[in-house]
Amino acid sequence: MPRLDGVLETALYVADMERARVFFEGVMGLEPFTADYRFTAYDAGAGSVLLLFQQGETLETVTLPDNMGTIPPHDGNGRLHLAFAIAADELAPWERQLADHGIAIEGRTHWPRGGESLYFRDPDGHLLELATPGVWPNY
Repeated sequence: MPRLDGVLETALYVADMERARVFFEGVMGLEPFTADYRFTAYDAGAGSVLLLFQQGETLETVTLPDNMGTIPPHDGNGRLHLAFAIAADELAPWERQLADHGIAIEGRTHWPRGGESLYFRDPDGHLLELATPGVWPNY
């Protein structure tokens, strides 16, 4: 069986790209790699990329310049979930960061392996999680 090296990209679909950028850059502290009217790509740490797509703007095949290829259509809707990995000693600073921005923590889990998770929402209602090591056997 060929081996997988990890999840490189994950995507969220947003109703208002500017509002989403304000949240992910201002609250989450992410830096964009690139952006245009229909998407923003962020460094999500550990070699992973968070892609934000404007809802409805990815329904057509995208042809890249200079014969680089094509990207097939995709889309998503509804409240999605993603977790960001954080160090255990970053949990309290993240709680303060969220509180300072008026972001409510909706849930907290203490996992049997010792990890902790905080759950909160982005402006589109996606469930975001901050998770410390000890959540999964491989993390």
